[in-house]
Amino acid sequence: MGDAAVPAMVVEEEEQEHVFRSRFPPVAVPDGVTVPEFVLDGAEAYADRVALVEAAAGGRSYTYGEVARDTARFARALRSVGVRKGHVVVVALPNLAVYPVVSLGIMSAGAVFSGVNPRALAAEIKKQVEDSEAKLVVANEVAFDKVKDAGVPVIGVGDRERMPGAISWDELLAAADRTGAGVVPVDAAQQSDLCALPYSSGTTGVSKGVMLSHRNLVSNLCSSMFAVAPETAGQVVTLGLMPFFHIYGITGICCATLRHKGTVVVMDRFDLRTFLRALVDHRVMFAPLVPPVMLAMVKSPVADEFDLSDLALKSVMTAAAPLAPDLLAAFQRKFPGVQVEEAYGLTEHSCITLTHAAGDGHGHVAKKSSVGFILPNLEVKFVDPDTGRSLPANTPGELCVRSQSVMQGYYKRKEETERTVDGKGWLHTGDVGYIDGDGDVFIVDRIKELIKYKGFQVAPAELEAVLLSHPSVEDAAVFG
Repeated sequence: MGDAAVPAMVVEEEEQEHVFRSRFPPVAVPDGVTVPEFVLDGAEAYADRVALVEAAAGGRSYTYGEVARDTARFARALRSVGVRKGHVVVVALPNLAVYPVVSLGIMSAGAVFSGVNPRALAAEIKKQVEDSEAKLVVANEVAFDKVKDAGVPVIGVGDRERMPGAISWDELLAAADRTGAGVVPVDAAQQSDLCALPYSSGTTGVSKGVMLSHRNLVSNLCSSMFAVAPETAGQVVTLGLMPFFHIYGITGICCATLRHKGTVVVMDRFDLRTFLRALVDHRVMFAPLVPPVMLAMVKSPVADEFDLSDLALKSVMTAAAPLAPDLLAAFQRKFPGVQVEEAYGLTEHSCITLTHAAGDGHGHVAKKSSVGFILPNLEVKFVDPDTGRSLPANTPGELCVRSQSVMQGYYKRKEETERTVDGKGWLHTGDVGYIDGDGDVFIVDRIKELIKYKGFQVAPAELEAVLLSHPSVEDAAVFG
């Protein structure tokens, strides 16, 4: 047990503070680099390697040389149309190979990327455009009719004839090439500048802009990728099924894979046959999934149409919802060579906070029922929601985290920011959990979802897991 996370006993205001840190040593976070610089560092050595490829037949692909080139072209194009440091650009695109190019180009211009679900209602998209005070929207045919009346110019990616009035992506980049790099003065982005404004309901249920800096995202990538073996650079093929407008999609999948010079196999929407074909044809090695997809892999007769005996798949990760023990067991029976990892993260902490496996050479895998262990550079504590006092190991309380990845705050919402991030820099997640003696963290439920019954606190997630263990139950939701 010598490598277990050990609580650091800190005396503050004559009160013992239980703070837990990673079992692994701190990792260095480079100073002065932006997210695009960090992610695309070394891309020239992999210029001809495929960085992004769409799973659909005939889909677009980008090499590393093309990603670096078009990221710079789009940054110049944005500056040429008046986008300046701090301006917000809303991206209403489905998962496409061009998506990371768009987002990195926005950040390279010193602007702020704000992804939105392209299949949301027009009113919902407009609300984000207005709340973020966006200067531009980037969309394709999927969302164009929803954003054309949002009150700001639209850059159209795709068929120009189906997006009348939009600024053509191709023509904009070509115009930027003609004007050259030095025409528009550049206010260079700093690491402390904002680079992303994803929207999250947080702990209050109302969608809010989460202000993330370049430093926030770079530090999170350094922590979450601490165990990636250098010799695997350029080799890992990752499935890009999770929505790229979500912080995990753009940071945990796209940026992490591009940083390590792997390949992202991009899928727009889930279809089991397309999904399985992508696993087989593209030799996917790592697949971030949600439990319903794993359930389909196990139970759907469609899976029997494919020879899955020779998959390159090494691991899957689920982070968006609890994984029922029976589903985990069934998946491992069908795919015994695939490691199942659970992780925990939140937008307000730039993405991943806890992870399940340390990777090659580090020798630790968290318990199957946990959401993982604490990443390097992070501090975690569990507090009593009623008294605010920190709690020792094996005692459930609200999970709080402190690190360089904690958001700058909610956009234009000072009071909600102060309720979420306290004066000492602790991010209060609203999740109830505990850490055991081995340093593995377990999430019990959300504070606001706990049901009080005859003086006892009942966690809906625990009841749902019991119900899902019955063979006749496909899904369950408990509320009260």
